Amino acid sequence: MSDETPPDQVEGAPHPRETIRLFGQDRAQAQFLDAYNRDRLHHGWLLTGPRGTGKATLAWRIARFLLATPQDDGGLFGAPPPPETLEIDPDHPVARRIAARAEGGLASVTRSVNEDTGRMRSEIVVDDIRRLHRFFGLSAPDGGRRVVIVDPADEMNTSAANALLKMLEEPPARTILLLLAHQPSRLLPTIRSRCRTLRLRPLDGADMAAALAQAGAEVAPGEGEALAVLSAGSVGAALRLLAHDGLALYAQVVQLAGTLPRLDRMGATALADSLAPRNKAERFELFLDLADILLARLATMGAIGTIGTEAAPGEAAILSRLAPDPQAGRRWAEAAAAISARARHGAAVNLDPGALVLDTVLRLQETARG
Repeated sequence: MSDETPPDQVEGAPHPRETIRLFGQDRAQAQFLDAYNRDRLHHGWLLTGPRGTGKATLAWRIARFLLATPQDDGGLFGAPPPPETLEIDPDHPVARRIAARAEGGLASVTRSVNEDTGRMRSEIVVDDIRRLHRFFGLSAPDGGRRVVIVDPADEMNTSAANALLKMLEEPPARTILLLLAHQPSRLLPTIRSRCRTLRLRPLDGADMAAALAQAGAEVAPGEGEALAVLSAGSVGAALRLLAHDGLALYAQVVQLAGTLPRLDRMGATALADSLAPRNKAERFELFLDLADILLARLATMGAIGTIGTEAAPGEAAILSRLAPDPQAGRRWAEAAAAISARARHGAAVNLDPGALVLDTVLRLQETARG
């Protein structure tokens, strides 16, 4: 069996089934609750938004709610008052069974382990979907609902997608399918058309800090905003930044950019040396991502004259000097693709990471010279 992190879990964070609170997605939660209370609960729901914004946490939250909330049976005492929240007490029997992976009314579909290789597959295959037939063949606990979570649905291959489409076309009774998609455009249009969409937004600084604290990460005061900017509002990306001291690395890159167009060559060499060792491969990959972010923010500064929240001390002043007008912004935007492609091609063919860092910095210098 594979010892990799499960495909529906961010490395270094609790599994979504164990994450009780959801931050920054009140609108999506309210939309689902409104549909529930108005008796317009669609059988298929598509949860979309950038990776790491809480789609899986929302799906498991909805699953707990649906399986723990009694259905109105028109009894003697009438319908219960409509619920005002998706919150379910962690000590509720359903919540406990879900946490223990023992809830008979819930099935989760992710990429599975290839029994021949012992490694995780790169896509959800048709057998992963077909296993749901056995789940549907079982009686729902207490005659109630059943919930299926597919995470993420945009990793299904064609055969798996067609098998799921048949289930959406002829949904099993009292069953809700929750499909997560980072890139919904990769799904079959017929799947998208048979689901109601809940769109999740990137997290802002306050919600990011709260979500990271729930995940057990230590965030210093004021770091939430910078992490939200550099991670594009993704908790998973923010955890990666924290794991590899990404805020300090970005600040170092910005300060180096502040010496352009002359360039602090000693500083550039020190940065390259710190990222050259092979055991720093993940930090080097992070550098490439942060260089892309810097280039994008330079283009933005030139185009509209602001970058919003700073992600490093003095960043706004440095970027304003390097990209003072739309013409400079276009120059940075045009250079971004070439600089990124050159660095990533070099990494793909195993060129020395230190040399690639220096090359990237020199390309920045060329662009700054205009």
